[in-house]
Amino acid sequence: MKRMTYMIAALLICLGASAQEKRMAVVEFSTSYLRLQPDYESPLETQELMGTVVEIVGEKSYWREVVTPQPYRAWCTDQGLVEMNQEELEAYMAAPKVMFMQLYGHIYTKPSFKSATLCDLVGGDIMRFAGRKGRWTKVMLPSGKTGYVPSNELKEHKGFMSIAMGEGNSETISPETTEAIIAEAEKLVGVPYLWGGMSAKGVDCSGLVRISHIMNGILLPRNASQQIKCGDRVELDQLQRGDLVFFGTPATDEKPMRVTHVGIYLGDGRIIHSSHRVRINSLTPGEADYYENAHRLIAATRL
Repeated sequence: MKRMTYMIAALLICLGASAQEKRMAVVEFSTSYLRLQPDYESPLETQELMGTVVEIVGEKSYWREVVTPQPYRAWCTDQGLVEMNQEELEAYMAAPKVMFMQLYGHIYTKPSFKSATLCDLVGGDIMRFAGRKGRWTKVMLPSGKTGYVPSNELKEHKGFMSIAMGEGNSETISPETTEAIIAEAEKLVGVPYLWGGMSAKGVDCSGLVRISHIMNGILLPRNASQQIKCGDRVELDQLQRGDLVFFGTPATDEKPMRVTHVGIYLGDGRIIHSSHRVRINSLTPGEADYYENAHRLIAATRL
């Protein structure tokens, strides 16, 4: 695992060319919906959260094709982005930041719940810190708009630990962080499954895994087929709490392994995952909450 500040991680997508040569932007919406094509009827590919730096690589009407750090390439609307030049981007990345830690909330125009709302928030959103007033924190959106969030709903954001595919070992995540990751996943129990979802507004299986880690300062790749390549492989009879468990089709002489689902192991033969909804199931046959596809368990990793 490599330590990266948020600023360095954002700059990775600029490698090979300066921000002056590339069109860079920061996500303004609490949850930006990225679609396969520039059309609201096009399938949802993923969600990206407020504060994420992206590269704009295409344009069609009010749609922008972006490359995200997930990594992903898809289309979103221009109103959900704030385009920045190199100087503006550097200032944005250097500014102190906070992360929203609740499932859902709002930025208020004044430090009062009775004031108007500026926009909504979901867990994992990142904002610039702009000061404090009593029990409220003043925050700044990428556009420069400012508002207030209750301080107890935020934490200081110092950056991410990044686990790229092919990296990681069993010593990287502490037991305390493992428990915190599981706690974040459990907050989402009951949230409906949404293909491409990665927030309290809807979440798919790998999105649940990824957002639970993001909330604890750890970046994983977006998809289950990528996540299985992170960390160390673990024998299925040696699972520990916090291991990632993968389901699908095992490899044969003719075909490689195909990963179709991922969850987080809770211990005692139980997992938390997003299938129809975020739920906790048993992998043990005969249990009342036995996961109907438990027989498709094919691999596990430990970060």
